[in-house]
Amino acid sequence: MSRAIAAIALAGMLLAVGGQLVTAQEWGVANAPPTAEFQFTRLIYDSDSFGYGRGGQDWTIDWPHAEFFFMQGLTRLTRVDGAEVSRYNGHGGRRIRLGDEQLFNYPWLYAVEVGKWYLDDLEAAQLREYLLRGGFLMVDDFHGSRQWSRFLASMVKVFPDRPILEVPEDDEVLHVLYDLDQRVQIPGVRMLYTGQTWEDDGYEPHWRGIYDDSGRLMVAINFNMDLGDAWEHADTPEYPEPMTALAYRFAVNYVIYAITH
Repeated sequence: MSRAIAAIALAGMLLAVGGQLVTAQEWGVANAPPTAEFQFTRLIYDSDSFGYGRGGQDWTIDWPHAEFFFMQGLTRLTRVDGAEVSRYNGHGGRRIRLGDEQLFNYPWLYAVEVGKWYLDDLEAAQLREYLLRGGFLMVDDFHGSRQWSRFLASMVKVFPDRPILEVPEDDEVLHVLYDLDQRVQIPGVRMLYTGQTWEDDGYEPHWRGIYDDSGRLMVAINFNMDLGDAWEHADTPEYPEPMTALAYRFAVNYVIYAITH
């Protein structure tokens, strides 16, 4: 292959993401044909930090292992026709930016490390439209007052006029499949090394949410918790099995709620 042809081929395999070049495989090309009725869909966003995920991008934390293990559980525990996600390259899952027109094809969106995200005004408007048109956003793995403030700075752009509320015990999202009356802090894997279930000053777990005018939960906010780590380490003998099981149940309920409301 000539150098010119090789350069053209390489260019076709690269996409610009937040000013950085990533491969189409890393992007997870949302244009790929769906393989099932439900795909695990992860939000790509710009960070206000250098990040410590793949390539310094916070949105990639726990990818693709969290997806792999969660989808294994979802399809085993429910009748949802879920796409299998590769443990090694994430194929079968979706990673998508808010500006992608295909966003509205996916009813459930997962965003991790949102204590470091940054949404501009256009992205906030697009997320608002997605949620008001029936989409569901689950945010996870952020801790403490500092990260809450950073999360809120972007979230208030999305809904400046809607309060963030504690999800009540009788909310349907907590009972749509599993009855979830256990409010146990689900920690990240660092707990295995520190013995602490909290990070920073995030001592108390919170299940919070934002609702639409009809009372439908649009945003499930898992604050001071790390469900993604609990999925990712489902096969790690040292990680507590009851916490992994609880993390699965919460997320399964979110999925069932999202596709039925």
